[in-house]
Amino acid sequence: MQKVKNRWLIAASAVGIHISIGSAYAWSVFTNPMAEAFGWETTEISMAFSIAIFMLGMAAAFMGRFVEKQGPRKSGMLAALFFGIGVAGSGFATAIESLPLLYLFYGVIGGIGLGIGYIAPVSTLVKWFPDRRGLATGLAIMGFGFAALLSGPAAASLIESVGISTTFYVLGAIYFIVMMLASQYLSPPPEGWAPKGYNEAEQSSNKRVKVRTDLSQLTANEAIKTRRFWMLWTMLFINVTSGIAVIAVASPMAQEVSGMTPIAAATMVGLMGLFNGGGRIGWASLSDYIGRPNVYTAFFIIQIVAFFTLPIAFSAILFQVLIFAILTCYGGGFASVPAYIGDLFGTKQLGAIHGYILTAWALAGVVGPILLSTIYDSTNSYNMTMYIFGVLFVIAFALSLWIRADMKRLRKEQENPSAKLTGITKEA
Repeated sequence: MQKVKNRWLIAASAVGIHISIGSAYAWSVFTNPMAEAFGWETTEISMAFSIAIFMLGMAAAFMGRFVEKQGPRKSGMLAALFFGIGVAGSGFATAIESLPLLYLFYGVIGGIGLGIGYIAPVSTLVKWFPDRRGLATGLAIMGFGFAALLSGPAAASLIESVGISTTFYVLGAIYFIVMMLASQYLSPPPEGWAPKGYNEAEQSSNKRVKVRTDLSQLTANEAIKTRRFWMLWTMLFINVTSGIAVIAVASPMAQEVSGMTPIAAATMVGLMGLFNGGGRIGWASLSDYIGRPNVYTAFFIIQIVAFFTLPIAFSAILFQVLIFAILTCYGGGFASVPAYIGDLFGTKQLGAIHGYILTAWALAGVVGPILLSTIYDSTNSYNMTMYIFGVLFVIAFALSLWIRADMKRLRKEQENPSAKLTGITKEA
């Protein structure tokens, strides 16, 4: 008989990959040292990070089929190669003080590694944890969110002791080794495998964790032709657009709206990372109990209240509570979406579908900061932007209700196939 791997070690391997690629969130650690050493503008240095995030979404979309065809092990190894070269190559770029090469290595090559590395373990975890999809994907994506807490101080210490270029060389080698080793244990579960007691849980209504069969088993091409794919894409886009914009201006907005001191605002920014990471595991785990549709609806209700209240949150405590609530929803949206995809479209080509969904992240990373800065420049206030985001979340809330109705209709079709045959309902 085929020996089945330990699915918790699969999860640990996924966390290893995500902690490595999540170091991208610590990019700001390099900003001041590079500006001082090479005379580059802050916006020029930040562009490398923006390119990397954009390439993450694009690579995830275009390499999703590769992940499904070649499997998580080879995909993880390819991600290790791209990300390791991207980070180490950034050392060469800084050694010769070339911004274009920095954009190529960190932004493009490293960004491709980010995209492949992001989806490869997540799609595998969904298959290994049909009973705990939210928890499993939340663990990995929490690693991505919390990574900066480890890599940030490590990078800052290395920069001070060995310099910028050598820091990139050292980190590139470390990330390559960790990701390569973690990839070796990744593999999909055997055909027909299910965790002990899972099949019985499907039939029981007394289980605490909500176990339901997937709504459908679709290919990526079939999934993108459904309206529920585009509803989910739009919900993630709105969630990420607003979250990224808030992250970008949290400190100056806190000082302007609530009168916080620069030091207090900086402390708040540091705590935001904890709520971002905690929201990933917290919301994703909760989704196993109350369902992904309920979690997404909760995201939008919370953020409608938060964004309409922020402009009048003159109390520093209230302002921080609202910001932290937004950050938990921001992180939770990332962590819950792979499990939501599995619920809606099955696991046949989950990696490819997840890749397509992540194009929402790539676009949001561009739209969010541009939208906020454009409105701020024209009004000299953050208030209008917050109200616009509040309206967007009203739209997202309506979509969350629509997708729930769509799921309910399709469940009825499954229970009564004759309804579909007689044309009572129709998939769009």
